[in-house]
Amino acid sequence: MNALLTHALDAHGGIDRWKTLTMAHATIVSGGDLFAIKGMPQDPTPREMTAWLHQQHASALPFGAPDQKTDFTPDRISIEKLHGHVVAERNEPRKSFTDHDLDTPWDPLDRAYFNGYALWTYLTTPFLLSMPGFTVTEIEPWREGQELWRGLRATFPPGIASHSAEEDFYFGPDLLLRRHDYHVDIAGGFAAAHYAYDIVEADGILLPTKRRAYRRDADRRPLLDQTMVSIDISDVRFI
Repeated sequence: MNALLTHALDAHGGIDRWKTLTMAHATIVSGGDLFAIKGMPQDPTPREMTAWLHQQHASALPFGAPDQKTDFTPDRISIEKLHGHVVAERNEPRKSFTDHDLDTPWDPLDRAYFNGYALWTYLTTPFLLSMPGFTVTEIEPWREGQELWRGLRATFPPGIASHSAEEDFYFGPDLLLRRHDYHVDIAGGFAAAHYAYDIVEADGILLPTKRRAYRRDADRRPLLDQTMVSIDISDVRFI
C-alpha cells in the first residue's frame, strides 16, 4: 500500500478498526448553488444518511416526501416508500447524464444518484482508497496558507461511482483530510476544489463534519465567490 495512504488511514482511526465496522449513519444538511442551477434547490431539512462501508450502497431519508427514501448502488438508483414500494427507479443511472453540461436540469433520480455516490464517498474517505481496484500515487503537495498538504491521486475502479475516474486527496501535517479535488462529470465536468474541516471522532474513526465545494481555476485555486455544494454532518455513528 502507498506509504502516505497508510499513514493517512492510521490518522483517521486505522484500517484494523475500519474492518470491524459495517455501516455509517449520519445526519446531513446540504445546500449550495449547484442544486439551484440543476432546478433542484435544496431545502435545509436534516436527512439521515446511511452508508454501507465495504460495498457502494447508500440511502437518504427523507427524500421528496416524509415517507420516502433513496436506495443507491452504482447500477441502480430508486426512490422508495418506507414500506418498500418503488416510486421511481433507474438502472444504469450514469448513462442518463450523457451530454449533460452544468446547466442541464436534473430530475429527482439524478439528484438522488448524485447524493448517493457523493455522500458514500465522503463518509468512507480515506478508507475507500484501500479497497480492491484503486490505484493510488503521491502527487505534488498543495500549499494552503502556512501549511503544506501532501496529496494522493486516486484512480477509481470502474465498479465504483464517483465524481470522476481520477480524484486528488490532500492531507494536512496531521495527515487528516483537508481537501478533495475532482471534476463533476455528471454536471459538465466542472473542476471542483472541495474543502473538509471540523474533524470529529466517532466510534474510533475521525472524519470532517463540514464540507464546502467550489469551482477552481486552471491553477487549482478555489473560486470562493460561489459555494457549489455545502454539507454539514452531525450525529455520526458507525456500527
